[in-house]
Amino acid sequence: MADCCTTDGKKNTYDLAVIGAGSAGFSAAITAAEQGASVALIGHGTIGGTCVNVGCVPSKTMIRAAEALHGARAASRFPGLLGEAHVGDWQRLIAAKDDLISTLRQKKYADLLPEYDGITYLEGAARLNGAGVLVEGGPVAADKIIIATGGRPAVPPIPGIETVAYLTSTTLLELEKLPRSLIVIGGGYIGAELAQMMARMGVEVTVICRSRLLPQVEPEVSDALAAAFRAEDITLHCGITYDACREDETGVTVCVSEGGKPVELKAERLLVATGRIPNTETLGLAEAGVAQDGHGAIIVDDRMRTSKPGVYAAGDVTDREQFVYMAAYGAKLAAKNALNGDNLTYDNSAMPWVVFTDPHVAGVGLSEAAAKAVGHEVKTSIVPLDQVPRALAARDTRGLIKLVADAKTDRLLGGQILAPEGADSIQTLAMALKFGVTAKALGETIFPYLTTVEGLKLAAQAFDKDVAKLSCCAG
Repeated sequence: MADCCTTDGKKNTYDLAVIGAGSAGFSAAITAAEQGASVALIGHGTIGGTCVNVGCVPSKTMIRAAEALHGARAASRFPGLLGEAHVGDWQRLIAAKDDLISTLRQKKYADLLPEYDGITYLEGAARLNGAGVLVEGGPVAADKIIIATGGRPAVPPIPGIETVAYLTSTTLLELEKLPRSLIVIGGGYIGAELAQMMARMGVEVTVICRSRLLPQVEPEVSDALAAAFRAEDITLHCGITYDACREDETGVTVCVSEGGKPVELKAERLLVATGRIPNTETLGLAEAGVAQDGHGAIIVDDRMRTSKPGVYAAGDVTDREQFVYMAAYGAKLAAKNALNGDNLTYDNSAMPWVVFTDPHVAGVGLSEAAAKAVGHEVKTSIVPLDQVPRALAARDTRGLIKLVADAKTDRLLGGQILAPEGADSIQTLAMALKFGVTAKALGETIFPYLTTVEGLKLAAQAFDKDVAKLSCCAG
């Protein structure tokens, strides 16, 4: 790569400019620097992006805290045990969450920059121009560009919502005190996770959604999770339409239509959790010739290329999967392709995903409906957790495992797990899909007894036999 330094040590032209200093941006910058490229990493606002600051890290530590409360209260499922727990100091819990964020932001982002000589960090709002990037109006010349500016919470167009001091997934975790009651708009993974977390913290929670709880998952999984939520006294109103909302001194009122009838729901606070939108408005994409979809997301191909030559994009700003590990993966591919000739392709065929409710919802590959939609003749198996010895020993049989396979070849196509430890079991199925394993082969694989992942073996065997008729280890 050409020498692009002036005598004062500042770059005239970088090999790569990366716009966005979150997980995707850092992944791209580090990947490029490791290949000897000169990189301008352009950040605007708090370094580290969504995941460490307002997303994965704060939400998951609060979810685990809520699990600790629930675990104590649920001890009575074992005969002879009694347990109780409650929030003793909410502000102290929030402070501990904030301390974790600042520690990880420093260690995994800010402190990494000096470790890579090829990365120059620039702070400021960026905008594309014909020759490269403008940062706070000043030009930064670069041979190639990667856009990784992430996203932010979306707000649905409900009449009156602009007059309500609603919460988002960000501001909910910054509350100085717990509300008595909360309405959650949205039954997707963010809404589901945060609704259960708040309920376990002692808040009266109502979830309202236009479809069903977790509409992207298998219907059997959605129904079972909804039952688990109701067992924890979380109120669900699914299949509704939003009519209006308002706020007064008594709290928030959301007016919905349910089954054709108007219903008024009231709570102290309102959480809007209806997805995310990309941060693209100020980038000058239209003028630069970078195509976007109807939601504003940057359209990329399987090489992470945008419609403008030399410009790539990765992470939540794109029309790809909204998971931090896929953002980092896509950004790494973008960096390598930008520097080495576009020879790597994005592969999400064995991408595992997790929703951190309790039970966890985890999946990989095709659902039954998706497999049929692409032309497979499918077969399915469903094993409820009361057939899994681990769940019986734990006296917690909430959940099920569903597998989808090709009926002609027996090759596994996908599966979903609803189980308290499902998040740590799904990778086994991801590996099976990656290497084209059949249901028969998975059912013949040796699994350790009294583990949740053993349920995958039972589900594979359930294609051909009634696993209820097996002895404990006969499979």
